[in-house]
Amino acid sequence: MYKAMAACKICEQELAVYNHGGVYCRNCQNRVSVGDGQGGIQEPGNTSYGRRKFGNILMKKSSGGLKSLSSLSIMPSLSSISSREELPSGKRALLCGVTYQKEKFKLRGTLQDVKNMRDLLVEHFSFQPASILILAEEEPYRAPTRKNILEGFKWLMKNLRPGDSLVFYFSGHGLRQPEFDGDEIDGFDETICPLDFKSEGMILDNAINDIIVRPLRQGIKLHAIVDACHSGTILDLPRVYNRKEKRWANNEPPSRTYKGTLGGKAICFGACEDHQMAADTSAFSSGKEMNGAMTYTFIRAIKENPNITYGGLLNYMHQSIVAANRGRCLPSLNLFNRKLEQDTVLSSSQDFDINQKLNL
Repeated sequence: MYKAMAACKICEQELAVYNHGGVYCRNCQNRVSVGDGQGGIQEPGNTSYGRRKFGNILMKKSSGGLKSLSSLSIMPSLSSISSREELPSGKRALLCGVTYQKEKFKLRGTLQDVKNMRDLLVEHFSFQPASILILAEEEPYRAPTRKNILEGFKWLMKNLRPGDSLVFYFSGHGLRQPEFDGDEIDGFDETICPLDFKSEGMILDNAINDIIVRPLRQGIKLHAIVDACHSGTILDLPRVYNRKEKRWANNEPPSRTYKGTLGGKAICFGACEDHQMAADTSAFSSGKEMNGAMTYTFIRAIKENPNITYGGLLNYMHQSIVAANRGRCLPSLNLFNRKLEQDTVLSSSQDFDINQKLNL
């Protein structure tokens, strides 16, 4: 038996591999082997599902739903990652909406979520359409597969300059699974589920942190908005804001593994706490249109108050969920009397004043 060092092709983590066997990268679950260099991706284990929790809520098809996003803008190509194509500077966004159309746990609101988030970025935050990469099943050659999402991360992070502002948005299912390396206070890794996660694997919070958080240099900021179950600390950021106590709390891993940046700033809005589920619902729609509860309230808060602060946004989303549960929202709440049990989580690579204006 001999040992060789090999680098993961996805996240470039160096690993020790014995003989001609293989190991799974602890960061992104890619299989790394010596010899033929090939291998599949580890299939996710038997864990509890959620968004949005699979089969939790009655999903109704929206009337006059968006057929395609192609007509909305001239979107960048994934091929620009490996080509010399000039990438947009200043502001850049990766938006992922996973519907899981062929699965029994399919979602109804994710495509609308992506369209609404795209419109918000263009109309309220001056993003150029050509600087927004959308991955959705309805987009030819841009399905939100594991490979394409990881390639999208590379596109988002390529050729960054001080002053750049990045956005990563994900609407889909999220899972959690036990971890044994002391990287999580609660003992669980959080994940997002690509379209093909059952065969190709999930994307762990460790990998997301390594790829889009750690490389952020001074003068570069990232905002992540993740509408999925168990998404509170999906970026593994070291600081989490306690809304009730109005203070920042420590979220550093017991292992003391560094989860910060190279001087840049990363901020994440997760749809719910790590142990909670996030809802796909028509509770906030005047018709039968489905939306992610977090995405809808996030966008509505900004549209109603363009100068809203981070703290004001947190409070608005919290109060919207409370009002829906009290029946003060709209009578279309179709949850079989189930409550929306989720509370948005704000996390960051560093403490900051949440009374400052939100600026993506």
